[in-house]
Amino acid sequence: MNGRTLGIIIIVGLIVAAGLYVFYPKTQNVIVLRTTGATFPQYQMQKWIAEYQRTHPGVKIEYNGGGSGYGQETFLKGLTDIGRTDPPVKEDIWNQFLSTGDRPLQFPEIVGAVVVAYNLPGVKSLNLSRDALVGIFIGSIEYWDNPEIKELNPNATLPHEKIVVIHRSDASGTTDIFTTYLSMINKTWAQKVGSGKTVNWPVDSLGRGIGAKGNPGVVASLQQTQYSICYTELSFAIEENLSVVALENRNGVYVLPDDTTIKAAVRAVEAHIPSPTEGYKENLTQLLDAPGNETYPIVAFTHILVWENINGKHYSPEKAEAIKEFLKWILTEGQKDANLAPGYVGLPQSVAEIGLNAINSIQS
Repeated sequence: MNGRTLGIIIIVGLIVAAGLYVFYPKTQNVIVLRTTGATFPQYQMQKWIAEYQRTHPGVKIEYNGGGSGYGQETFLKGLTDIGRTDPPVKEDIWNQFLSTGDRPLQFPEIVGAVVVAYNLPGVKSLNLSRDALVGIFIGSIEYWDNPEIKELNPNATLPHEKIVVIHRSDASGTTDIFTTYLSMINKTWAQKVGSGKTVNWPVDSLGRGIGAKGNPGVVASLQQTQYSICYTELSFAIEENLSVVALENRNGVYVLPDDTTIKAAVRAVEAHIPSPTEGYKENLTQLLDAPGNETYPIVAFTHILVWENINGKHYSPEKAEAIKEFLKWILTEGQKDANLAPGYVGLPQSVAEIGLNAINSIQS
C-alpha cells in the first residue's frame, strides 16, 4: 500500500467517524441520588421514584431501607445523599451532624399510620382496647381467648393458643412511634419498657417474642407464624392483605386505619414543626392519640434529612441541584392523590411549605 492510498483511507475513516458522532452523540451523564433509612415510607418512595424517573431520565434514584437508625447513621457518615427517619432526630445525634462542619435540614415528607396486624385463622375482624393492646405487647395477656379480648369480640371464635408477638429487631422509627404511643396511653408501659427505636420487649423473656428486621421482615414473620400479632406500617398491611386490628381511640371508639381516619387525626391537631435547621426540637407525639370519634390513634410524619451543603461539603453543584429538584417535586406533585401510594396521606400545605422553604437554602 503506497502513501497516497493510506492517506485516502485515513481521510475516509475520519469522515465516517465524524458522521457517526453527529448521528450518535455522547450519552448524557446520569446523576445518581442515594436515599437510605426508614422503611415506613417504602411503598411511597417506590411510587415516587418510579414516577419521577419516568419524567426525569437524567436522574437515577437508589432507595435502600434499613430503618430510621440506619438512615441517620449513613447520613452522618456521608454514605447517603438523602437520609430518611420517622421520628425526629434526637439532639445528641443532631449535634453529631453539626460536628461534620455542615448543617443538616429535617422536615416531614408524608403522613402514615402504624397498624397492628394479626394472623388468627378464622377471625376476620378484631377489636382491641388500649389496655388489651398494652397487655398483649407487655406479655400480661398470654392467650387469644383471654376474657378481656373475648368481651371485646363476642362474635369471634378465639382459640386457646398463646399469642406470639413479632417486633422489629433493628433500630426502627416504626418502633419508636409505636412504643411512644404505648407509653402515652399506659403508665406501666412507660415505666417498665419506655420508648425508642429499640426497646427490651418483655415478651422475649417469656419466650413469646420474635424479632425481625424491617417492616418487610416483620410482615413475613407474621405471615409464617399462626396466632401471631405485630405492628407495621399501613401500606405493608394493604400490600400484603393483612388482617388489621380496630384500635380504641382517645374517644373510646374502635377505628380501623384508612384515608378518612388518618386525615381526621391530622385535622384534629395543629402541627408544630420547628425550623428545619433545628429539627431535633420537633415533638414525635404531636399526631399520636389525637382527639375525635373518627381519628385513628397511631399517625405520624416521616422525615427527610438533607445537608445544607455549606461550601459544597457534601454535594457537587450538579448533585445539589438534582436533590433540590427531586425534593421540590416530592413536596408539590408528590403530595397529589395520583402520586400517593395506598396507606399514605399528603402533608398539610402549611407543613409542605416548611420543607419547600428549607430546600431553597441548599447550596449548589
